[in-house]
Amino acid sequence: MQLAEMYPVDLVYAHEAEAATGVPKAIIRKWASRGQIQRFQGDRRQYSGQGHEYKTMYALPEIRERAASYRPTPQRAPRAA
Repeated sequence: MQLAEMYPVDLVYAHEAEAATGVPKAIIRKWASRGQIQRFQGDRRQYSGQGHEYKTMYALPEIRERAASYRPTPQRAPRAA
């Protein structure tokens, strides 16, 4: 997806993408760090506290596309001693 194809409403923060798609924020950030989805600079006026959670925005259409094939892996229980 090219930036020119997106509208401002297509850019969301990780917590908004999580709410819209059900994909955890950690997975969204992992996809971005691996280059599977694009990151965009967030709006500096909306920083809260230290502002870490609002510095990066993601394209919701890209996340929805990847979320269609996303399957969470079950976590293993610790072994009994």
